[in-house]
Amino acid sequence: MRIALSQLTTGPDPVRNLADVREQAHRAAGAGASLVAFPEATMACFGTPLAPLAEPLDGPWATEVRRIAEEAGIVVVAGMFTPAPDGKVANTLLATGPGVEASYDKIHLYDAFGFAESVSVAAGSKVVTIDVEDLRIGLAICYDVRFPELFRAHADAGAQLTLLPASWGDGPGKLDHWELLIRARALDATLWVAAVDQADPLASGRQAPPKAPAGIGHSAVIGPDGTVRARLESAPGLLIAEVDAAEVDAVRATVPVLANRRL
Repeated sequence: MRIALSQLTTGPDPVRNLADVREQAHRAAGAGASLVAFPEATMACFGTPLAPLAEPLDGPWATEVRRIAEEAGIVVVAGMFTPAPDGKVANTLLATGPGVEASYDKIHLYDAFGFAESVSVAAGSKVVTIDVEDLRIGLAICYDVRFPELFRAHADAGAQLTLLPASWGDGPGKLDHWELLIRARALDATLWVAAVDQADPLASGRQAPPKAPAGIGHSAVIGPDGTVRARLESAPGLLIAEVDAAEVDAVRATVPVLANRRL
């Protein structure tokens, strides 16, 4: 199956960000992709007050994403914020398009490197997979990549691919962490990992919001053997890649780490 990763830099205005989603979704469909994934916080970048702009899954923003997916004839996966109890929001992935309607709330919140996502965001609790053509796809968000058990849970649920939208925080060593972790998670669960980050704001000609994870780019598609199959640098771009479910079976037959687990 052909997939697309849209590495872009979103701003604080959800309506303006929808224009980018529409343009990129149509580009991806024109390139023959069956699915296009956008970063975490596609709805609005971090550094923006989240509670005032959060909308339910049947609200105007998600409804327009559904319309875009229908127009383009492609599955769209995009990061948004939905209301949660106690004035918080959920950091949500909306997955919508032909034969697909699902959402995932980020389980592992980014309380690290001086940022406290849990102050304003409520944690999710459910492992979510979707089916697109012959692929079962697990959904994860950014900081989830540091927790291999989620990716193994995707594999246990039959997934051959995990989609990982992110808005990765910059800083010393963070690119090394990103590249190491996305490859390690593919090996842990012997599945494909498609990791789509926000583009580096500076590479997009924008100023990064202070003290907020704004993205560093370097989106990539990793094979189930841990090898990098396609990648971008820091600037905005649309990455197109082929994902082969049969490769997962072949790798698992050679390196059966899931079957060999003892803990």
